[in-house]
Amino acid sequence: MQWENESSVSEFLLLGLPIQQEQQAVFFALFLGMYLTTVLGNLLIILLIRLDSRLHTPMYFFLSHLALIDISFSSVTVPKMLMSMQTQHLSISYPECISQMYFYILFACIDNLLLGVMAYDRYVAICHPLHYTTIMRKEFCVLLVTGSWILSCGSALLHTLLLTQLSFCADNTIPHFFCSLPILLKLSCSNTSLNELVIFTAGAVVVIFPLSGILLSYGRIGASILRVPSTKGICKALSTCGSHLSVVSLFYGTIVALYFSPSLSNSNEKDMIASLMYTVVTPMLNPFIYSLRNRDMKLAMGILFRNDIPFSK
Repeated sequence: MQWENESSVSEFLLLGLPIQQEQQAVFFALFLGMYLTTVLGNLLIILLIRLDSRLHTPMYFFLSHLALIDISFSSVTVPKMLMSMQTQHLSISYPECISQMYFYILFACIDNLLLGVMAYDRYVAICHPLHYTTIMRKEFCVLLVTGSWILSCGSALLHTLLLTQLSFCADNTIPHFFCSLPILLKLSCSNTSLNELVIFTAGAVVVIFPLSGILLSYGRIGASILRVPSTKGICKALSTCGSHLSVVSLFYGTIVALYFSPSLSNSNEKDMIASLMYTVVTPMLNPFIYSLRNRDMKLAMGILFRNDIPFSK
């Protein structure tokens, strides 16, 4: 990839979070603890799924990939933010900035697509239980995950290639804690109409399409439950979908809560809070949601820590 263009800017300044100097140490410790919890919690999920053969099902196959994405998503921005808070070194080189933006878009896209894939898996499990193993066979699950990666890589690469064609002039200050694509477009002194068009069209594919699939899947699940309204059926649906529905609500609810909040009028402030939710808070909470709300995960965790029952081979 050609990193250098006719831009005179060789580096950017990441201003980071608007935190007072005397509060830096407190927030550094807080975000460091949250990041370590994210990494260890999601690694634990991957380990449990890998070791316990009872968890070798499509749902946990997708969950292990979601856990990997959560670790990667946080690792794109949080370590750099923590280093800047500790050292007060705010500069980031042009290639590093473009790389950070690429991987942020990549993992954000995969996160969206995986949530949609997992919603479809839950729909098949509840609405077509007798055909579940036939529909969600291993090859099809691998195809869904591979397709999510390819589509996300293509989207991130397209945004990155278009950005490298732009020029950046005098202003190199980014009022954010990472290299955000919308802010980089605002800093550019080139025509960004094509970039904005691609953001709109690609966003429809990697955001609106998965969200529509999630809403459709849960709409079908709800209709299926209402046709046979029984306590047993409702409990089964909640047991099957509760964790995923909680994660989806947290992921998409953030956008609704922030962008319809009258107390936040500054769009950059909204973007920064939303980014913190997606890269710090949500990846940290996902392991707790899936561990505390999922009987199989709690059983596997109990076996791992008590070591009183051997894992299935």
